[in-house]
Amino acid sequence: MTQSALRIVGGRPLKGEISIQKAKNAILPMIAASIVVEQGETVLHGVPDIEDVERAFELLREVGAVVYHDKNTKTVRIDASGIHTGVLPDELTSRFRGSVLFLAPLQIRVGYVELPGSGGCDIGTRKIDFHHRGFARLGADVQYYEDGRTVIKLENKRFTGTLLYLDFPSHTGTENLMLGAALAKGQTIIENASVEPEVTDFGEFLNKMGADIKGLGTHTLIINGVEKLNAIEYTPMPDRLVAGTIMMATAITGGDVTINDIEPSHLRIVTAKLEQMGVHIETHETSIRIHRPLDKPLNPINIQTHPYPGFPTDLQPCIAVLSTITNGTSYIRERIFENRYDYVDALLKMGANIIISQNDVCIIQGVRKLKPAKVKAESIRAGAGVLLATLAANGESIIDNVYQIDRGHENIEDLLTQLG
Repeated sequence: MTQSALRIVGGRPLKGEISIQKAKNAILPMIAASIVVEQGETVLHGVPDIEDVERAFELLREVGAVVYHDKNTKTVRIDASGIHTGVLPDELTSRFRGSVLFLAPLQIRVGYVELPGSGGCDIGTRKIDFHHRGFARLGADVQYYEDGRTVIKLENKRFTGTLLYLDFPSHTGTENLMLGAALAKGQTIIENASVEPEVTDFGEFLNKMGADIKGLGTHTLIINGVEKLNAIEYTPMPDRLVAGTIMMATAITGGDVTINDIEPSHLRIVTAKLEQMGVHIETHETSIRIHRPLDKPLNPINIQTHPYPGFPTDLQPCIAVLSTITNGTSYIRERIFENRYDYVDALLKMGANIIISQNDVCIIQGVRKLKPAKVKAESIRAGAGVLLATLAANGESIIDNVYQIDRGHENIEDLLTQLG
């Protein structure tokens, strides 16, 4: 349940063992893809109770699906046989950027989609017109209206296979076009596709439903369209971004934590950068142990965000927070979202020494320690970063606008309490 604020008493090392929730960014396209299934139930296991998932369920119900989420077993059942409209309501899309994932399945199911806008995090220009251009190349008719609406119509409810090229390897763009191509007439090739693990997991989900997608995990996808996709049961991958957040929380508090039920290969660059900073990390087949003695100072770091397998933009705020207590100067270059430094004001309030240069490099001079304060979570990932800062500060801090953290982290307060 969403709270308005969190109270954190920091300055305690995190210690213990935990398991990580399943990946939000893999689950959301799977929820949307359930729309194309006309008979039977799509069943997803391990679905976390987070705000973005709840918004996706609200959208599903708005267009006619029946959704049951057992929060004890984390099992979701979706019956999409009653889908009847392609109109997405503004009050939901304005709060939930994942609504863009509903575009392809609604065109396939009802022949059109009407989108008033999309919300989520205000972290920069995330235009979705390349989704629209992709749909147009697949045979849809895209119309823009003066009141801000976008209406996309698909004759005969079926795309036509073609060659598609993404100017940027967007994961939502790849997922939308991959689903459209999976049920298109003929073959589609997607060049410069995203290779994010969540995209690969979604592709494997579609293949299990009966799609014919080759090249998953590479930048070239070859997709032979099929007539229909079937209802299946599926367990999504672990959330590497939540795992990365806990790794850095352990490092900033000088703790010793083992994270179980994860895929360490998804976190190679995060592991490498933390080791450069002086954090001790042991990787095993499905677990990672993070350990940093409090008396061992952290080394400064240089980070440049880049699509996978580069350093993830979603973990940039957390590594920046970790950099605030290093023994030296760190340089953070954000290459994906221009407003990703929305956590800086909160950190300055907590005693950090940060300058944003004219060419948008975040320069962080390490300080001995951060101080507690009342701060605000501006976005989902900024919120995670600010939370790390409060864990490191001796004393009581308050974080407002916790909804943003709850969008992607299931019961984060319980998880941290479990670790001390």
